[in-house]
Amino acid sequence: MGIPRTLLAAALTGCLLAAAAAAQELKIATLAPDGTSWMKEMRAAAETLTTASGGRVRLKFYPGGVMGNDATVLRKIQIGQLHGGAVTVLALARIYPDSQLYGLPMLFRSYAEVDYVRARMDPTILAGLDRHNLVAFGLAEGGFAYLMSQGPVRRLEDLRAEKVWAPEGDTITRTLFDVAGVAPVVLPLADVYTGLQTGLITAVGISPTGAIALQWHAKTQYLTDVPVYYTAGALVLDKRSFARLSAEDQELTRRTLTEVFQRLDRASRKDDEAARAALNSHGIRFVTPGPDDLGELERVAAEARAEIGRKGLYSPGLLQTLEGHLREFRAKGDAAAARR
Repeated sequence: MGIPRTLLAAALTGCLLAAAAAAQELKIATLAPDGTSWMKEMRAAAETLTTASGGRVRLKFYPGGVMGNDATVLRKIQIGQLHGGAVTVLALARIYPDSQLYGLPMLFRSYAEVDYVRARMDPTILAGLDRHNLVAFGLAEGGFAYLMSQGPVRRLEDLRAEKVWAPEGDTITRTLFDVAGVAPVVLPLADVYTGLQTGLITAVGISPTGAIALQWHAKTQYLTDVPVYYTAGALVLDKRSFARLSAEDQELTRRTLTEVFQRLDRASRKDDEAARAALNSHGIRFVTPGPDDLGELERVAAEARAEIGRKGLYSPGLLQTLEGHLREFRAKGDAAAARR
């Protein structure tokens, strides 16, 4: 006796519903333009993930800021309009303040210091994001940001003579400028190029890679060759959305995206070196403060870091841990120099 058609139809419908329920499309927004190396890597990772999961996990990207700036993307994640975003750690500080620790002004002097600290503290930062309901798959370096300006800036007085940009909602940068006696011009990222073009602003803090990608280098003439702050980004997914994946698919997603972020992190250093060379070939002049002027800039930055701490923008204990790692690294360097 054959299976009744009603039962067969019900069984087929149940299978289709189960398959639909099992498949998850994760909507992810970013400011990164399509066609960049970052987006190429992420799209390749998405294809790998879809294939490996048998179509159960799909990543749909909204690049180029079509879903708004980083702050808007994070708000949309919180209300469920998006499942994730590739954003800067500065933006993540709105949710988890300690994510911005690496970006404190003039904290690092070299990439060697960055590598030493990150090897010891990245897991703590990622765990903090997890506690705030965001699943992250690693940090991807954005490089050091430098001051790029239309006039040479070698000392504090030179900086005060420029019309310096400050990003919207960036309390750290505003605090630094307050301590330095600089009155910044606050603009959203999308308005910076026009601001440089019209003379509304004459100086910006940006990484060499970012300056070229956003074409800001075409409107500046000088780069002050002192790292102002370290930049990094992260791909984060809403923890609730991630939890809807099966345990198998969670592990697969975590492994795939962690691997791609490790590649992006490594590639960023090479991209930064190439971007510095490109800026030089485009006629950007690199200037360096003298020892006394550099000392004054470092004093202002240290005072700003202390003021940022007094405002409660990060956990003092965590910064103390970071500074302890820096002292360890610098002591090793001093000892090595003494032996030579």
